[in-house]
Amino acid sequence: MPALICGSLAFDTITTFPGRFAEQILPEQVHILNVSFLVPTLRREWGGCAGNIAYNLQAIGGQPVILGAVGVDGGEYVARVQGWGADTSLIHRDTVLHTAQCHITTDRDNNQITAFHPGAMSNAHEMQVPAKGERSDLGQLAVGIIAPDGRDAMWQHAHQMADAQIPFIFDPGQQLPQFNGEEHREILGLARWLALNDYEARMLEERTGESLAQMSARHNIQGVVVTLAEHGCEVWQRGEKVHVPGVKATQVQDPTGCGDAFRAALLFGLERGWSLQRCAELGNRIGAIKIAERGPQNHRFDEALLALTRG
Repeated sequence: MPALICGSLAFDTITTFPGRFAEQILPEQVHILNVSFLVPTLRREWGGCAGNIAYNLQAIGGQPVILGAVGVDGGEYVARVQGWGADTSLIHRDTVLHTAQCHITTDRDNNQITAFHPGAMSNAHEMQVPAKGERSDLGQLAVGIIAPDGRDAMWQHAHQMADAQIPFIFDPGQQLPQFNGEEHREILGLARWLALNDYEARMLEERTGESLAQMSARHNIQGVVVTLAEHGCEVWQRGEKVHVPGVKATQVQDPTGCGDAFRAALLFGLERGWSLQRCAELGNRIGAIKIAERGPQNHRFDEALLALTRG
């Protein structure tokens, strides 16, 4: 059954800084920060959280339905998604604004500095989550995710998904600071699962005043997953934590989109009734494959990985 992916569609401009940010930024001078990084490589890639998640989900045998927005320059992106066989009927086509643009610089330690222009993403809230009982072109929606998108879109789509009784993952990502503690607690009261990286987890604890153990013990929350880069992830359920070890990558080329690849594995497994730990194990494997390729949508999965998705 299909999975509803609410999130951004964007073009990524990815550059690599061969040094370390920490060696260029003086902590005592951040109040007058004026830094320039020489980036000898530059690539333009398909991106955005919804696009990246959908790419991975389709590649491992899932059925993504994207709810997001592109701009006047987004026709080629929509055609690309249709080429995968994914449902694009819920993608908003803005006639004035450009598609969102993400400019990412990665240093030699895989730290990233990102600048994001929302463009048409600001109007993603104009698209509605299908009401209860409605079907997408691929069938009845089984599970969903609220991934980073326009603030209004994330807020409205979370409530609409709850009203439609579609169990969903809340993945606030880089949009986490856009919501205050009360708003986060309200969305947590609607979600079924929560996905964060370790930095976001600390920030959400501070915003809500709840620990990860407390969040995972909420009556409606079936699990909280916190990714730890190469160290794997933590799975919290009913206040208890399990560590799921990472998978060593064959090489480390580009971390952009690794989190989205991991979330595709969560959607794939949850739709099939897998345990959250099994979902996370698949996510770690997919993330290790993604990081070995440049760009968020250029990697391929071999038969050994696809065999893990069967049964």
